[in-house]
Amino acid sequence: MKLSVIKQQRLWWTVSAVAVLTCAIAIGLCLVRFNAPLRPGLDFIGGTRLQLARDCSISANCDEAIDVAAVRQLLDAQGLGNSSIQAVGKRQQELIVRTRTLDVDARERLQGELTEAIGRFDPALTQIDTVGPTIGRELFVSGVLALMVSFFGIVVYLSTRFQLDYAIFAILALLHDVAIVTGVFAVLGLVAGTEVNSLFLVALLTVVGFSVNDTVVIYDRIREVANQREDDTPFGAIVDDAVNQTLTRSINTTLTTLLPLLAIFFFGGETLQDFALALTIGFASGAYSSIFLASTLLALWRERQPATAIATSDET
Repeated sequence: MKLSVIKQQRLWWTVSAVAVLTCAIAIGLCLVRFNAPLRPGLDFIGGTRLQLARDCSISANCDEAIDVAAVRQLLDAQGLGNSSIQAVGKRQQELIVRTRTLDVDARERLQGELTEAIGRFDPALTQIDTVGPTIGRELFVSGVLALMVSFFGIVVYLSTRFQLDYAIFAILALLHDVAIVTGVFAVLGLVAGTEVNSLFLVALLTVVGFSVNDTVVIYDRIREVANQREDDTPFGAIVDDAVNQTLTRSINTTLTTLLPLLAIFFFGGETLQDFALALTIGFASGAYSSIFLASTLLALWRERQPATAIATSDET
């Protein structure tokens, strides 16, 4: 069976447009609610995060789930009413509290009052992180700068190896992938309280690298097929042939990459779960955009250009 990406190109564009629009709406809602495109984690806004787990070896200590309302009431009494509170774990025996930056005394006092209110915590499972707001801003700026530099490097590389229009459509596909990953995490931030941290930016950079690699493989094959065809061959037919010749390789590469990521998501622990999810969504989106967006948009553009321009680029 031969896939014709050109024949159904409007379908792929519609699917992507709807997905990106949905993501944009979710990001807009996050801007209204969190004053940021995503629910920012401790890494970016600074503060103190306490992750506490009840000691279930103590009799009756874990009979009931942690009462978030009781924790909220306690924090309100301490002037920490704007804090983020989450009860997590299968039986909701773990508590994550994110507050403004607390000194050691204030932190120990808060832990003591939480212990009195909702039960003893296991010291071995207690995790406390404090990040200053300046460091958080620096991390955010560095991450965004790294992302912009990577895009610029990709444009330079693809413009040199192919032509500028190849680079532009590859960047459009990458922006599509970044938008999808960001949009999904915006939705998760709104409905599940999922926060993004510096690992999220690492995931975005990794997605960009994977997606552009897949696009370069398809572009290479497009150029090879173009050189083998007559000059009057429609560019759409060239793209269809190139995509079909690389389709098996793209699917196999993506599936074999997703398998360990799914294993990390399910068995890698809570710390790596969001990171694995971002990569899984980004890699799947990257494979899709390379096949169905970067190639079809390039075909649309090239078929509207003078024949001499196409012939010149194919000789590059």
